[in-house]
Amino acid sequence: MTDIVISEFMDEKYIDETAKGYDVHYDPNLVDNPDELTVFLKNAQALVVRNRTQVNQELLNAAPQLKVVGRLGVGLDNIDLAACDERGIVVCPATGANDASVAEWVITSLMMLLRIAFLATSQMLTGKWPRNQSMGCETAGKILGLIGFGRIARETAKRAQAMGMAIIAYDPYVPADDRCWQDTRKIDRLSDLLSQADVVSLHVPLSKETHHLIDAEAIARMKPGSILINAARGGVVDEKALVKALQSNHLGGAALDVFETEPLTQSAAALFAGIPNIVLTPHIAGITVESNQRVSQVTMKNVCRVLEESQ
Repeated sequence: MTDIVISEFMDEKYIDETAKGYDVHYDPNLVDNPDELTVFLKNAQALVVRNRTQVNQELLNAAPQLKVVGRLGVGLDNIDLAACDERGIVVCPATGANDASVAEWVITSLMMLLRIAFLATSQMLTGKWPRNQSMGCETAGKILGLIGFGRIARETAKRAQAMGMAIIAYDPYVPADDRCWQDTRKIDRLSDLLSQADVVSLHVPLSKETHHLIDAEAIARMKPGSILINAARGGVVDEKALVKALQSNHLGGAALDVFETEPLTQSAAALFAGIPNIVLTPHIAGITVESNQRVSQVTMKNVCRVLEESQ
């Protein structure tokens, strides 16, 4: 009988190291084989996922013995938390394990887009020498606006401050007297942050309130030539409005690690074709060799702890 089912990729060594005594079925391709996943969940006590496995009511109905869901990451929008709570199923995100990786991705992206020169490769391979167009700007002295000021945003702020950026943030859920505001200016209105920031980086979950939070109206409030970065969730940005702003040169660039359609299909990707000042990556901001090790270890420890406590 399978005790723990793992439907997406992780660092395998932490299965053997942490889950001794449990029967574990690890198949990173299970996420794309829902019928097979259902079979393995029939008697499973634990399920470990990333962001693609949809832990919805239908899946939970197929797992009557389930006690815990381990999330290889921190976003929980693919997990029906209310349904899990009703069943008494514990949900364990790998809180903090990939904060540094996402923060570094944000910093790398904003530096590339501000400097511009790093986007000149395709032109140079055709024999062009776009020196004047590739001048770009320095990072120091620019204003970084963070929408959401949780753990990852704070790690991003630390790195940006070290490079001489000024930090402003909007997060109505963080109290004004929280110590996290010590080196960051708290902005009380989203519209004010958008109009002041040279770079806007998103750090919010996807919900009814945040769906298309950055729409055409919000983008219009942003500084001409400013940059938008999204390593949070795809639905937070209206992608069509973003593309129009890039095409009109209202925005100076954008970096997206998350999309409204994931994995990004050829038809969905066509929207971004021909835009030179956009960086696209496949939902990888939080995944490095090091963070994958941390996330895998933390998740397996969390899952095994819950199973042991439930005995």
